[in-house]
Amino acid sequence: MASTEVERHTGVDVEDVPSANWGWSKENPRVIHLSLLLGAAFLLAMLRGNHVGRVEDWFLIGFAAAIVAWVIRDWWLRKRGWTR
Repeated sequence: MASTEVERHTGVDVEDVPSANWGWSKENPRVIHLSLLLGAAFLLAMLRGNHVGRVEDWFLIGFAAAIVAWVIRDWWLRKRGWTR
């Protein structure tokens, strides 16, 4: 008689992705957060430039603030276990 159990697939199949044996196929939130924060710092570093208007400054600050807010939100949700 056939079983009604569903076989759950956890992780990445090694036959599809050979680097899965070394753990390279998983998402690393620390690396993502660090790279986003470095990107936000780069945006803020571009405040010092040769542009005359202040509209560019507001856009740079706004995008950097949005990136930092997203990192904080993602960190908080991962810490609470609401996302993986």
